Amino acid sequence: MSQSQKYPSQIKFIVGNEACERYSYYGMKSILVVFMIQALLMTESQATSVYHQFSSLCYLFPLLGAYISDRILGKYKTILYLSLVYCIGHAVLAVWENTTGLYVGLFLIALGSGGIKPCVSAHVGDQFKKGQEALLAKVFNLFYFMINFGSFFSTLITPWTLKEYGPSVAFGIPGVLMLIATFIFWLGRHKYVHVPPTKSDGNGFLNVLKTALTTPAKAGQGFWDRATQKHGKLNVEGAQAVWNISKVFAAVSVFWALFDQHGSSWVIQASKMNLNFMGIDFEPSQISAWNPIMVMGLIPLFTFGIYPLLEKLGFAMTPLKRMTWGMFIAAFSFIMAAFIQVGLDQGQNLNVMWQFFPYLVITVAEVMVSITGLEFAYTQAPKSMKSSVMSMWLLTVFFGNQLVSLITMVEIFPVASSSYFFFFAGVMGFFAFVFAFLASRYKLQNFMEE
Repeated sequence: MSQSQKYPSQIKFIVGNEACERYSYYGMKSILVVFMIQALLMTESQATSVYHQFSSLCYLFPLLGAYISDRILGKYKTILYLSLVYCIGHAVLAVWENTTGLYVGLFLIALGSGGIKPCVSAHVGDQFKKGQEALLAKVFNLFYFMINFGSFFSTLITPWTLKEYGPSVAFGIPGVLMLIATFIFWLGRHKYVHVPPTKSDGNGFLNVLKTALTTPAKAGQGFWDRATQKHGKLNVEGAQAVWNISKVFAAVSVFWALFDQHGSSWVIQASKMNLNFMGIDFEPSQISAWNPIMVMGLIPLFTFGIYPLLEKLGFAMTPLKRMTWGMFIAAFSFIMAAFIQVGLDQGQNLNVMWQFFPYLVITVAEVMVSITGLEFAYTQAPKSMKSSVMSMWLLTVFFGNQLVSLITMVEIFPVASSSYFFFFAGVMGFFAFVFAFLASRYKLQNFMEE
């Protein structure tokens, strides 16, 4: 086997790090709402709001992490240093069991987890040479498997640990896993390909936008044309492409407002259901383990089965059409959750396994929206602007979680009530139509030839 057909030896350190880090993150997150309600005596609205504020920060700090990596420290040092911050956050949650400790710990974890998020996958890509594209694709598939593998087992095990051994152990174990992840990553330090940080060329999206905003317009000159003289036609076209796709992506924020609630309002609903199934007593937060298992099964089903079948039947499922239907499907999952809640409110002793059906539907929506959107975003901007368009995609998660936090704090409806679920289903349905309208007016780009 030639060298180009072999995985770089240092990849095992990065993949091992990813497996432990994802177990750590999802394990901690799986017990967060239950811990806040049961141990810190927060109301369901407060716990839900804090959960989604934390989730939103995890998708805001990637912007900071990318800047530090690209402009100051480089990927390796950024990952290593922020991983240590990540470990400290877990330690704070384990030993400081009050509201202040919660906020400090979650902030540090969000900073660490979010900060390394844009660096790890890029660091993997740096380890491969030209001609190894096929191997790189396989490694990213392995990464996605590791994420769901870690999520599944940590979501099952950590809630049980909380019940049997208390918060210190339940939060401490993910912290130990994160420390192991950091150590594994450090072991490969002499083997990695280290790409040094670079200086901005001054033609990034924000620079072009600033020039367009501050340059006086000449007769017959369009908004973006104002920046052409300073930044050049290609850079301006790239910035315009990022702006156009960002307007379409804005409606996707509401999808994340629904999807991320499988760790908050859906857990609260599960806590009010019959948790015994086939003689096994489950914890409310263990039920969300359905999601990673379903993801691993649904991705090949849609990729090799459903999408090709629809194409043969004459239904061209373009990326934007997939995302549109996925958003309507997400709304339907909350309608299902609402009807489950109606039954509970009527005094029915519903088994928690009824949540299997809304979990299946929301996971189908995830495959159609999240995975499709990530791939689609990559094709819609030139190489110089790909980091910008990916940042815009991450910001949709940030704004979606901020929306949930705001609504729960205002307390328009009690969290996990039937009216609460119907409300989000209605909002999602409305923004699915908005997305469909914006998508119909969007002019497709294709920068893959670069």
